[in-house]
Amino acid sequence: MRIAVAMSGGVDSSVAALLLARQGAEVVGVSMHLWDHDRDGTGAGEGRCCTLDDLRTARRAAEVIGVAHYTLDLRERFIETVVRPFVSSYLSGETPVPCLACNTDVKFDALFRRARALGCEAVATGHYARIETDPATGEASLLKARDLGKDQTYFLYDLTPGQLSIARFPLGELLKSDVREIAREAGLPNWDKPDSQEICFVPAADGPAGFIRREAEALGFALPGHPAALPGPVVRADGTELGTHPGTMGFTVGQRRGLGVAAGEALYVVGIEAGERRLVVGGDGEVLSREVHLRALNFLVPAPEGEIRVLARIRSRHPDVPALLVPEEPGVRRGGQARLLFDDPVRAAAPGQAAVFYDPVRPERLLGGGLILGTGGPPSGNSGESGRPCGGGCTV
Repeated sequence: MRIAVAMSGGVDSSVAALLLARQGAEVVGVSMHLWDHDRDGTGAGEGRCCTLDDLRTARRAAEVIGVAHYTLDLRERFIETVVRPFVSSYLSGETPVPCLACNTDVKFDALFRRARALGCEAVATGHYARIETDPATGEASLLKARDLGKDQTYFLYDLTPGQLSIARFPLGELLKSDVREIAREAGLPNWDKPDSQEICFVPAADGPAGFIRREAEALGFALPGHPAALPGPVVRADGTELGTHPGTMGFTVGQRRGLGVAAGEALYVVGIEAGERRLVVGGDGEVLSREVHLRALNFLVPAPEGEIRVLARIRSRHPDVPALLVPEEPGVRRGGQARLLFDDPVRAAAPGQAAVFYDPVRPERLLGGGLILGTGGPPSGNSGESGRPCGGGCTV
């Protein structure tokens, strides 16, 4: 099989290419030029992943492995499907996860379309995840990686069944320490390269708000005068004004630092009303929610015809916790809405983030996920002595 391996310049994707080559696959290394990191000539983007230096490192790794290497210019696609939605989401008061769109729309759509022209039948990446194929139906399931500390299934929930069928994740059975040792022994130039921890196109010194202010005009956003970029009040839920903020963009639900107000208790962002320029803050209990509303659902398995029990995760590093998933449109596999009713309140469910759900019988198996639209508010205390949702799926 001829396989296109998305080589970012990092150690994970390089080892993925190495392992597939050792297994006998005809590997084609493909790097993607996604973003110009020094667009304004200031050098602010230096040191981020997916830079020109990373592309050169990927080419050197491909040479060591002994495989062909190509660089594709996907900057326009990346701006349209990842960067502009990212800016728009922050301006509307959400906290986006740009890696989701990058995986689905860039790596497993645009990249594979180009790779097919090179005769490739599948796309591999350095993600830590596993795929299992049902021998009876031929349908693929997405499973957590063996290294649970590096598991990245959260960022892959939006893949379509077709994309999952052509995806390969060679690192799924390995520990991160194994990957680095394999790279070191093979003489790969990036074996000790640090992992990227931030959003690849946002300079660390900027943060989301600084990035938006610097890039908005070039991306077609009329930022001057936009409510999210203007100062406004910091208020309690009852309307009590505590201070002012420089603009709601860049804040996220659950944030504690940088609020610029003093109070006799720890305060957290509990709501972002971007259109009204209001940042709503509250105490510890006010950042808890028992009900989370989802949109843009995607199921990697046949969509349920009714409510089901799941183990849900509302952030990439959030623990998997018991919940009841109640689809608004039963049987709809992609694009529907749902509610998650948690057995115990969850903390800081931020609109724009993804919530994914796993099989409670087989917790390593990802069922699907969706984007958080909002919450049902703090725990109401009317769910009985157990503090759990009622079995009928009602709002609590």
